[in-house]
Amino acid sequence: MPNIFDYMNWRDISFKKVEFNEIDNLILARLSYFPFDGIISKDEEITLKEAYERTKVIGTTGRTLQAEDIDLYPVLANSKRFGNCKLTNFINKIEPEIEKQFSAITIILPDDTIYVSYRGTDNTIIGWKEDFNMSFSELVPSQIDSVKYLNEVSKKYKNKLRVGGHSKGGNLAVYAATFCEQEVKNQIIEVYNNDGPGFSDKVIDSNEYKYIIKKVHTYIPQTSIIGRLLKHKEKITIVKSVETGIMQHDLYSWQVMGDKFIRTEITNSSNFIDSTITNWLKEVSPKQREEFFDTLFDIFNATNVKTVDELSVKWFRNAVTMIKTYSNLSTETRKMMTKTLSTLLRAGKDNFPMGKKRDL
Repeated sequence: MPNIFDYMNWRDISFKKVEFNEIDNLILARLSYFPFDGIISKDEEITLKEAYERTKVIGTTGRTLQAEDIDLYPVLANSKRFGNCKLTNFINKIEPEIEKQFSAITIILPDDTIYVSYRGTDNTIIGWKEDFNMSFSELVPSQIDSVKYLNEVSKKYKNKLRVGGHSKGGNLAVYAATFCEQEVKNQIIEVYNNDGPGFSDKVIDSNEYKYIIKKVHTYIPQTSIIGRLLKHKEKITIVKSVETGIMQHDLYSWQVMGDKFIRTEITNSSNFIDSTITNWLKEVSPKQREEFFDTLFDIFNATNVKTVDELSVKWFRNAVTMIKTYSNLSTETRKMMTKTLSTLLRAGKDNFPMGKKRDL
């Protein structure tokens, strides 16, 4: 089934000859995940091809987060369409003390437009914790940074802007476009949210959100989980994925035809998950959610691992540590954890689609 690799084989034509499209958006959203650490200094501009050549020679201090990135990197670098795109303002910050994982890159296209790409959740424990913080916090640190980053880029460049990202990066793109300075809003052509979470009522109901929503394009796979978290008011396009369940979040599984995604319909399973989480959020207060996730990640942190990969590599040892940590919690805290999980399970039972096919 055709994906972004097939798109690159089909249409390797300069942006000066063929205009930007939704598949280009997905590719540039993924570019923010590439390990440019030690390759691009913040203030320099280098082409994607130059970045790739540097990586081959000196390597990188960053991590490749997905195997397909290794294959996509040279394809883009050696292409007519993306090879001469200029990369600048790369930033990658992880600050455990304030539970922040933020990364972004600015991409100057040959047609003189700019795509600001925000990275989604990486495989760090801190990155995942910040994601869960969105369920009880009106504002997380990476959202603050996303606005600051976009304002700074716009002051440096006066080009027309596209803003986008995948997963949490899609949320950051919409948030930054919503709350950036008005002058920056005027530069924005389009905003792309690729299977990223929505927002709280406070954001959804704001005049700033209502102003920018007409420029927002949101894409989610047919059994989306991440992209249906919290609330959306913008138009959503359902994209065909060849994966199942949570694995549909992998943008390499999204199917394309020419310069467009293959459209489909949302599944019963996605509706079930969405209803379950929505009802759980209604029953569990923001304070209770905060206590639950703080405790859960305290249990993870007891293993001293920094990434999800490290957690799974020595799973048995880490599991023993986590069980011991849980058993040492106060009786009151254990009751809170059990009650919160029970509420989630009950919400799932109440929303189970009886008589309907569960099409994961």
